[in-house]
Amino acid sequence: MFVYVGKRLYDIELMAIELDNLYQSGVVDNSTYTKAKIVLRKEHREEQTRIKRGKLY
Repeated sequence: MFVYVGKRLYDIELMAIELDNLYQSGVVDNSTYTKAKIVLRKEHREEQTRIKRGKLY
């Protein structure tokens, strides 16, 4: 299922919440969870920087 909330930053935050839920349910292993969290944190940081600079995607 794909859910888009309209802003990339919010989509990233929603993905992080869903990833946490998948990990806690045992659907995602620790290695995959850790790698995905790193990617989502990086993307979140970059999106916040874009927003601050006025570059919305």
